[in-house]
Amino acid sequence: MIKKITLTIVTLLFLLSLGGYIFYHTSDQFGADLDPSSLQPYQDSKQFNGTLFSNTIAWPSKKRSFSRTMGWLQEVLFSDAQMRPDKPVEILPVTPKTLLEPTKETRIVWFGHSTFLMQVGQMNLLFDPMLTSTPAPHPMLAGSRYSEKLPISIEDLPEIDAVLVSHDHYDHLDMVSIKQLATKVGHFYVPLGLGLHLQQWGIATERITELDWWQTAQLGASEFTLTPAEHFSGRRFDTRNKTLWGGWVVENQSQRIFFSGDSGYGPHFKEVGRRFGEIDIAFLDTGQYNRRWARVHMTPEQGVQAAIDAKAKVMMPMHWGAFTLSLHDWNEPPERALAEAKRLGQAIVVPQIGEMLQLNQLKQPNGWWRDD
Repeated sequence: MIKKITLTIVTLLFLLSLGGYIFYHTSDQFGADLDPSSLQPYQDSKQFNGTLFSNTIAWPSKKRSFSRTMGWLQEVLFSDAQMRPDKPVEILPVTPKTLLEPTKETRIVWFGHSTFLMQVGQMNLLFDPMLTSTPAPHPMLAGSRYSEKLPISIEDLPEIDAVLVSHDHYDHLDMVSIKQLATKVGHFYVPLGLGLHLQQWGIATERITELDWWQTAQLGASEFTLTPAEHFSGRRFDTRNKTLWGGWVVENQSQRIFFSGDSGYGPHFKEVGRRFGEIDIAFLDTGQYNRRWARVHMTPEQGVQAAIDAKAKVMMPMHWGAFTLSLHDWNEPPERALAEAKRLGQAIVVPQIGEMLQLNQLKQPNGWWRDD
């Protein structure tokens, strides 16, 4: 009997390992292979050393060790944080008719985490479209979205003039969302290297524009500038930092909007303020932080300071509200950001997921996230 049980366990482990190996090496979820020949076009980038992209701040590398791994496991196992809400987060529905109504003012809908639909200058822009349930290559590898619902389905979205992507991590660049959006989107704007993933998923090269930091592309009356960020990239172990990452400034004759992407705090926020002047609204990474990765994500307090550095009239915390990717309370980011914004006199808005924001009529936060 013991031999049969042992044989069964060994067989199951072998089959799981084999399945994992095949999935890792064959699934389209991982995007392009990013071999050296495919990266040749990026040799002129100051951020590219011929093999990898890098941040402007040179951080000393920390080697993985058994003690560090065990320390992290201990934090995960014994954390008393409420990392998920007790019940599904309430989502306000958005009707297709609402999005088709003409407007001269900029309108914004947050989908949770870092996904935004923005109607600006008579164009529909979609930022970091992660519109499926799991921010991972397979549902077994990560927790699900806090609510099964979205404000509006992909099928009901209006035609999208442009998708802007900050980097290639799964919670920002989602293959299924990209494929479902493909027939609705006019053009994709991405950092250097991400176009290779999109091509792998069937997006034609002529519909993709890749930019380096501070490079600008024009679409209609709007300009899109890729800004620096302190982060990293990679969809699997052997493609880490083989594509660039960044944030976006969307600018037209009447306003400027800043989307930070994922980023640690750094001098690039002041540089955004210096180059562009006053920002009408800044969407800033203020969630999924941890002391172990403090260089690549901001705390809420750092997010507020980044808004001040970037000369933002109003800031909005993002990178929270949809997924659990760290060990803090799920609703801690807006609570801490609100307290710090009040202390420093920074205007802030925290909308409900699906709430339609009009940039010229922003309301004060109403505290919906407290899960009363």
